[in-house]
Amino acid sequence: MSDADRYISFTVNGTLERVLVEPRITLLDALRETLRLTGTKKGCDHGQCGACTVLVNGRRINSCLTLAVMREGDEIVTIEGLGSPERIHPMQATFVEHDGFQCGYCTPGQICSAVAVLQEIAAGVPSHATGDLISPIAISDGEIRERMSGNICRCAAYPNIVAAIREVAGAAR
Repeated sequence: MSDADRYISFTVNGTLERVLVEPRITLLDALRETLRLTGTKKGCDHGQCGACTVLVNGRRINSCLTLAVMREGDEIVTIEGLGSPERIHPMQATFVEHDGFQCGYCTPGQICSAVAVLQEIAAGVPSHATGDLISPIAISDGEIRERMSGNICRCAAYPNIVAAIREVAGAAR
């Protein structure tokens, strides 16, 4: 423990956590190394691949690009908090059904991002692919691809990922 280390608190997957962190530790490392929530993956560690995507206060972020101390008091949801083996999240179920993964490394970030994509669309938040800013946003393959473009899949399971998201979107309507 150094003089700069400090305790911070945030809620992770519904549980209030108080952790001792070095000021320069990322949220990703705090989740993986301190809290042992290893579902969130370290891919590029530069915010370019999306493997570390988590939900913070309902919005998706790359956890490798934010310091843990900046998240004091926030609500964080990781892949572990979306569902459990006993009660799987619909997005997790459709990723399995549509084979929306191959090696699986990017899958936690893809699923967290996909959940946020549907929340953004439901809230009427436009993307660069949104054609009509007046009407409700249409859930098209192009809209989904644009919104998911920050999540890279080296195995190229993109068509299956889009199919999984479309299925959950259809079931939600």
